Amino acid sequence: MSQNTEASQTAQEFIASQLQLEADAREALPYQFDTCTKPLGPLRQAIFACLTCNPPPTSDNKSHTPAAVCYSCSISCHGEHELVELFTKRNFVCDCGTTRVPSSAPCTLRINESTSQKGNVTGEAPAEDNKYNHNFAGRFCGCGEQYDPEKEKGTMFQCLGLGTIEHGGCGEDWWHPECLMGLPRPQPTENIPKQEEKEKKQPLEGQEETTEAPEEIDEAPLPPGFPAEDDFDHLVCYKCVDSFPWIKQYAGQAGFLGPIYHKHPSDTAETKATTTITQDASLPPSTESKKRSAEEDSEDPASKKTKVESEEGAVDTITTTTAAEDLPLHTKLPSAPSGTFSLFLHEDFRTHLCRCPSCFPHLKSHSHLLEEEEAYEPPVSESDNEEAQNGRGSVGSGSTYERGEALLSNMDRVKAIEGVMVYNHLRDKVKAFLQPFAESGQAVGAEDIKAYFEKLRGDEEGIRLAGAGAGAADEGAKQGGN
Repeated sequence: MSQNTEASQTAQEFIASQLQLEADAREALPYQFDTCTKPLGPLRQAIFACLTCNPPPTSDNKSHTPAAVCYSCSISCHGEHELVELFTKRNFVCDCGTTRVPSSAPCTLRINESTSQKGNVTGEAPAEDNKYNHNFAGRFCGCGEQYDPEKEKGTMFQCLGLGTIEHGGCGEDWWHPECLMGLPRPQPTENIPKQEEKEKKQPLEGQEETTEAPEEIDEAPLPPGFPAEDDFDHLVCYKCVDSFPWIKQYAGQAGFLGPIYHKHPSDTAETKATTTITQDASLPPSTESKKRSAEEDSEDPASKKTKVESEEGAVDTITTTTAAEDLPLHTKLPSAPSGTFSLFLHEDFRTHLCRCPSCFPHLKSHSHLLEEEEAYEPPVSESDNEEAQNGRGSVGSGSTYERGEALLSNMDRVKAIEGVMVYNHLRDKVKAFLQPFAESGQAVGAEDIKAYFEKLRGDEEGIRLAGAGAGAADEGAKQGGN
């Protein structure tokens, strides 16, 4: 087989491979990436730290300028750089094209005000309200580990983020379950099969001993005492709980699981006592409160009689009491548990937060506690493809064929007609070149294509010679649709 044939493929194979590549690309990058989100202002959006443009410090005393870019800029402007996916961060404005990012990596998606052209945007002022933590240097969790998706086993959980690092919080950090509880991380050696399991696999007499690599564990088990993943929807880490201690009172109440302590409750007797109190508090009211309520319920529920001593003797007077339903929710909650702990929240936790005049200011400064947040997502490429097929889409996404259709639909009519005529003219020439290959059944090689375009100067003789030379190379080839 010739070198030409080894490096060749049929037109059908080429089209199929291109369609598969485009399908794989749409699955990996489902959204359009032709628009930067910076003009939209602060958003809760998926962002990416570029370690090429903003490398992490080599030591604690080295300076570091954290920065992150939006989904579109991570592909269009930093596609060949080393990126760390930070997932969603709230109230964040893209840093691409600002002074936080080197001028060697300009934003290619925004309009340059000095040239009024798209691209080459550098030196813009960054958003002053952007908040950063060590995630932007590629480190996560309270342990500050460098995240490696190839080696990381188990699940990490993102904190709801009550406080930024300026407030003593974590800034929506991602946590290992063990680190939330103050436990040591499992070491890789712990994945080696136990000795008894090895003994069970000893070869029988007469059989050869085979060396088997220890089976890899895809998901590390959760530490004892850590809630199951299906038992909660949100997490508030111990750093954020300590930064805003008013939320501690909700531990174990409706919408909240009991406290998960940063240090294991069996460490000290004092912690044991605290845990017992907390467990009792998770079932309000307490026994004493129940006893008092039972005694009070034996009297007239609508009123209480009070003995008042006067000169005329004891007189029964009736005073109206405030109904329990009218009291603010936080007054019905038990005292907040002591200690350092994280909170795990159900999906409906917001409906169980007290919103009285004294509590509402706490919630107002954390709008995500008042209502569920929505994360910004760029337009999906597939919808853009449908628009392109209808002549309304942009040319920034979709297949090559669809981009061409979209370009023609948005072009001046005269230029579009001229473009189609040029295309048809080139198509006829290429068809004449490929005809001998189709008749002989020979595949078109890379050298054939190169030779054809070298001879293609607009004369039919050159086309005929190129096609005839390729067709004569393999007269004995079987007929086919190649």
